[in-house]
Amino acid sequence: QVQLVESGGGLVQPGGSLRLSCAASGSISNYNAMGWHRQAPGNQRELVASITSSGSTNYADSVKGRFTISRDNAKNTMYLQMNSLKPEDTAVYYCNVGATTLSGSYYPFGPWGQGTQVTVSS
Repeated sequence: QVQLVESGGGLVQPGGSLRLSCAASGSISNYNAMGWHRQAPGNQRELVASITSSGSTNYADSVKGRFTISRDNAKNTMYLQMNSLKPEDTAVYYCNVGATTLSGSYYPFGPWGQGTQVTVSS
């Protein structure tokens, strides 16, 4: 089973940027889709962005235009570029592998890692 390790989180001021990385222990080309999720204190984990093996992407409305998801199959790594960060983006960010339904919706099925903390505060 693939193991995923998130990194790149930290403390950033509102309006700042961070780039998260998700390193996989095996080939990510085996997976039809991958995604970034986040969980803020007291909230359920939510999907932030997903990307398919063909490069199609989807974003939560709250991050559209600010976040960009990408994957590098050669490096077995997925990324999340986060710009114009807001305090409400504060959360633990997790990555996962998954697949898509016939209607194109992404769903995760891999193991959850430790995540990486993102804190947006002045």
